[in-house]
Amino acid sequence: MGNTIQVKYNEHYKLYVLLKDYILFEHLLIENKIDYYYNIVENSNVSSGIRFFIQDKDRSLVNELLIKNEIIASTETILLTDYEDGKKVYKFQLYTYLIVIAIVLLIILIGSYL
Repeated sequence: MGNTIQVKYNEHYKLYVLLKDYILFEHLLIENKIDYYYNIVENSNVSSGIRFFIQDKDRSLVNELLIKNEIIASTETILLTDYEDGKKVYKFQLYTYLIVIAIVLLIILIGSYL
């Protein structure tokens, strides 16, 4: 069980898992004794995720694991991203802009009183 090239030559499907969920997903596969294959060297663009080859017979179990552990994954035809990460980035940018504006206004107010 585990990372074996034989999966690539059997009936399989490709699943892309985001880099942030990669370790958890691989741990779940090993824990549930699911054969899979990936080669990090073959993944030229990890921004779309790490490509895993999973046997078709394990599809339902893998889907359950993804849902239960809230792991964002996609296939080659349906590419998904983690929209929650995007929201966090936008919130961080908004707070940063507000802080910078507040500091500039504070400097202008202090400068006008001096």
